[in-house]
Amino acid sequence: MVAVVAFGLSTQAQTEKGNVLLGGNVGFNTSKSNGAEKSDVSFNIVPSVGYFVSDNFAIGTGVGYTYDKQVSDNNLNQAFQVSPFGRYYVDLSDQFKFFGQLSVPMAFGNNKFVSDQGDVADDKYASTTNIGVNLAPGFAFYPTKRIGIEFSVNGLAYNHFKVKNEVTGGASKNNSFGLDADTFAPKLGVMFHF
Repeated sequence: MVAVVAFGLSTQAQTEKGNVLLGGNVGFNTSKSNGAEKSDVSFNIVPSVGYFVSDNFAIGTGVGYTYDKQVSDNNLNQAFQVSPFGRYYVDLSDQFKFFGQLSVPMAFGNNKFVSDQGDVADDKYASTTNIGVNLAPGFAFYPTKRIGIEFSVNGLAYNHFKVKNEVTGGASKNNSFGLDADTFAPKLGVMFHF
């Protein structure tokens, strides 16, 4: 009985004021089209940190890098990413919490030409700006005081993407808005609480 009470008390302090939240995302993908000499490769890493400014409410940011080499489209995009966020938790039980996260992901990068053999040109031909606003729901399970296992979906999102051609000076823009709460493609992650 003492062990059960101790475990219950140890799982209640994850989202208290003054705690720190550590996590992030990392991704890698490669594919090769029929007849292509080289594979397409993409990689991203965005570590994030948050601080609980009050009980159950954290603010923070993610900072990272994206590399997306598409030999099939003769393009390499490299971008610096920053993603400030606010997250609010609602207790469902001692070990389960619902959360909503509002984030403003931003990526600033450049495009370079890639030959069919995978060689990258030295000079960029375009600069890219990608700014969005996302509202995503999720659930967190706390098996211990320091670890939260999270399940979330994309939710409601707005995105503005701009490509400026450095050679001609022309630009193209794309704005999108939508609800993408696909439960068949959820995100599963681990966050650390200190």
